[in-house]
Amino acid sequence: MENSAKKIAEYLLQIKAIKLQPSNPFTWASGWKSPIYCDNRKTLSFPEVRSYIRDSFAALITDLYPGADMIAGVATGAIAHGALTADRLGKPFIYVRSEAKEHGLGNQIEGYYEEGWKVVVVEDLISTGGSSLNAVKALRSAGCEVLGMVAIFTYEFKRASDGFAAEKCNLNTLCNYTTLIDTAVKAGYVTESDVEALKKWRVDPAFWGK
Repeated sequence: MENSAKKIAEYLLQIKAIKLQPSNPFTWASGWKSPIYCDNRKTLSFPEVRSYIRDSFAALITDLYPGADMIAGVATGAIAHGALTADRLGKPFIYVRSEAKEHGLGNQIEGYYEEGWKVVVVEDLISTGGSSLNAVKALRSAGCEVLGMVAIFTYEFKRASDGFAAEKCNLNTLCNYTTLIDTAVKAGYVTESDVEALKKWRVDPAFWGK
């Protein structure tokens, strides 16, 4: 898995799905200043990358959750990756909205499932973990048994790890912030002098840069 994580980090940096700008920070929707911006939707535009992610997810799920009945994607970023993974595994697929629709059938979960089915949830990015865990709660409320969640990338925030622990939900990711920064330094995307700022941001992202 370590080699796979480094390979995914290289892919994310090469296609600019992840951008690192310690000296010219991004502003997130939350208002946080950040030296990193991640948009894993870009991976879908590169067949080699999306196939590698699909196969990595499939291998991870087969290894950790062989009893899974179904794959669920978190809308909207993980719908495509979840569907690709489900297809590779030959399993049913559903996806979970952030909230129930206000029209039509009012569904929050789209697709066919049965109460008691064992589900693995696919996510593209774990930041604070809030929206990801909302999907887990929705599936549990619908009577599904959530075996765990897999994601492409995590910022490794303590808030997220605490949240998953509190919900008793396993989280496994293909790549993480620590591996990404190490890969970025070795490949010359950032300098050694940038590393301290990048590490400080992850410890206290809400107040970094203020």
